[in-house]
Amino acid sequence: MTKKTPNTRFKRILLKVGGESMIGDREYGIDPKAALKVAKHIKDIYTMHVQIAIVIGGGNIFRGIAGEKNGVDRATADYMGMLATVMNGLALQDALEKIGVPTRMQSALLMPAVAESFIRRKAIRHMEKGRVVILAAGTGVPYVTTDTGASLHALELKCDVLMKATKVDGVYDKDPLKHADAKRYRTLNFKDAIEKADIQIMDTAALAMSQENNMPVMVFELFKNDNLVKAVRGEDIGTYLANDVKTELAV
Repeated sequence: MTKKTPNTRFKRILLKVGGESMIGDREYGIDPKAALKVAKHIKDIYTMHVQIAIVIGGGNIFRGIAGEKNGVDRATADYMGMLATVMNGLALQDALEKIGVPTRMQSALLMPAVAESFIRRKAIRHMEKGRVVILAAGTGVPYVTTDTGASLHALELKCDVLMKATKVDGVYDKDPLKHADAKRYRTLNFKDAIEKADIQIMDTAALAMSQENNMPVMVFELFKNDNLVKAVRGEDIGTYLANDVKTELAV
């Protein structure tokens, strides 16, 4: 699994998957069929000998910010959100192993009955041995989003790119759900992504961390065709964010 195949641009990736991808046809929670669908997309790139670490959100079960708005203490709500990511991580791990993909789950919160503790060197070694590493419970501290946790882990694990798989096919100049004339960015400079108020792809802390440390970010729709495979190959899909690119709209 350590060998880089000729048709891949990236050797090691951090894949950020939203918790909503686990809902399926339900209104909330985890649909095993949806988890299996996510797992199959991951297996597609696993067979390409890509080293994979995954951060999965918990929005399908509980959002810390939403909990705070409903009267829950912010720190408590964030810890509840971390536990939601552990549940999603276990569901994804189960789905991956059912289709023959070896995994290890590491948690930023101590819970040895279900996951290893996060140890950077151990996570890297798992990937080198051909295991997909699922990173749960965010950073283990409140007031930090899973996007920021994904940026941090991508840097810690020396990944080539942070891939954010979403429900839309990239970053737009305005909300495509509200504006029919919204246009997708093909490439986006980090400086512009942070300064443009209409662009809301990741929180500012996550973008600033990626910008400061030159960690490129790809944003694309996970379930559209074989987008994840195309992303790993470096094909022109979604939106590519970096310091060394110009902000350009897709043709």
